Amino acid sequence: MKKILVATEKPFAKAAIDQIRPIVEAAGYEFALLEKYTETAQLLDAVKDANALIVRSDLVTREVLEAAPELKIVVRAGAGYDNLDLAACTEKGVVAMNTPGQNANAVGELVLGMMVFMARNGYNGTAGTELRGKKLGIHAYGNVGHYVAEIAKGFGMELYAFDPFVAKEKIEAAGLKAVDSVEELYSTCDYVSLHIPATEQTKKSINYDLLNKMPKGGTLVNTARKEVIHEEELVKLMADRPDFTYISDIAPDCKADIEAKFESRFFFTPKKMGAQTAEANVNAGVAAAKQIIGFFENGDETFKVNK
Repeated sequence: MKKILVATEKPFAKAAIDQIRPIVEAAGYEFALLEKYTETAQLLDAVKDANALIVRSDLVTREVLEAAPELKIVVRAGAGYDNLDLAACTEKGVVAMNTPGQNANAVGELVLGMMVFMARNGYNGTAGTELRGKKLGIHAYGNVGHYVAEIAKGFGMELYAFDPFVAKEKIEAAGLKAVDSVEELYSTCDYVSLHIPATEQTKKSINYDLLNKMPKGGTLVNTARKEVIHEEELVKLMADRPDFTYISDIAPDCKADIEAKFESRFFFTPKKMGAQTAEANVNAGVAAAKQIIGFFENGDETFKVNK
């Protein structure tokens, strides 16, 4: 009997586990659960006889993989997968997957929620601004970008997108204007919502020159990864541009510097909040379980992210 281990330092909601467990057991597999572990040794012990592994933000390192000789597949319940050592997975013959789209609406709602919060000055009693009629640029039009656009339409915003991997016709069929370059996106839009992954090509790519192209009063919303921001240049930009605002659902490493210098021009959630809804929690966990069963039963590798 194959064993599917759910190992989460920060647990799934009980409602998610209550749906994952019967899916696994109905398929004839053993369900195992490791929650709130405090030492890597606990994870290493738990994976030693696991055939499949479901994690959230937990690190699946070479050490973890070497401790799991029976492991065939690991699924990161969520869109980002930079917590998985993909090279080691490939070397060990382990298929690595994510669950794209399962938390996309949750992230989309967070983007617009943070935008409203900042546009209304944190609800501090002073006059703010409205989103209607403002230009919103979506940097990477994937699952999350799609939901951001759909929600922003309800606010009456003008929508633009840049994504070299998505056909211009697809973007414009959804009611957005597809721009030809990232520079055009930033120079055109009052708000830019950032959804690029953290790769060797994108890390620190959101820099001074790019952000400085934004119109007066420009706001960057980052629900992607903090690594894509060139933080030293962000601080310089905010010093040179007292009209610029930065919003993120994960605090940058330069948080203390920004807090000390730029009062009321930033907002950071206490931890990464994009997928922190009951619905997204359940959706991602259930999708992970179903993908594992599909892999074992049918050889389905649709969401494989390693080579």
